[in-house]
Amino acid sequence: MAALVLLSILACVLVGNMGKIFRRCELAQVLHQAGMDGFRGYNLADWLCMAFHESRFNTDMVDHEADGSTDNGIFQINSRQWCDDYRSSTRNLCHMHCSDLLTSNINDDIVCAMQIVQKPRGMGACAWQTMQHSLT
Repeated sequence: MAALVLLSILACVLVGNMGKIFRRCELAQVLHQAGMDGFRGYNLADWLCMAFHESRFNTDMVDHEADGSTDNGIFQINSRQWCDDYRSSTRNLCHMHCSDLLTSNINDDIVCAMQIVQKPRGMGACAWQTMQHSLT
């Protein structure tokens, strides 16, 4: 019986930390509520386009790059510059662990993405190479 209780608790903990694949309208609502519509001149369509092309709206997406870094979460935020992956040298400009970007709660992803677009090249920055051609 104790093993069953322990297994149930473990399942709840694991499910609580798992990622999520957002529906487009659901993600639009979350981004709108976070104030991203119009942030630094990017509308919801820009953010949705980028999230779709980067991760297909999947919050636990991880892409391993040739240089050993990883792209993480719904916005595919790179460990080389923006988050700490515990494995490689990083600038960690968003002051967070990369694993924080892989959960169903995307508030930290949004905060980091807002920091990234404040850089001179905005959404076209190398942080999001898929958007470099889309926005020109």
